[in-house]
Amino acid sequence: MPEQTPAQRAVGDIAPKLAQLTDDVLFADVWERPELSKRDRSLITVASLVTSGSTEQLVGHLARAKQNGLTETELVEALTHLAFYAGWPKAMSALQVAKRVFAE
Repeated sequence: MPEQTPAQRAVGDIAPKLAQLTDDVLFADVWERPELSKRDRSLITVASLVTSGSTEQLVGHLARAKQNGLTETELVEALTHLAFYAGWPKAMSALQVAKRVFAE
């Protein structure tokens, strides 16, 4: 294995750590809140994925959101509001994914 640079040694293997932190802090917290309905939990998860630009993960989460009672109309409204925060390209990409999921 090649010798690590000083930056690599300082940072370490941070990607798995960040992924675990995201799971522990964001998603686990959302899914453990008893005052939130399954629909609301799904919407929060989808919103966070849209703002981070993680469209590849949206298919499964949107399918679950649909199963949990989120309607296409509600999702379009949420994506429209998110566009101002996440940016139009991310919101429009998510909308395209959502159209495929809700068409199934």
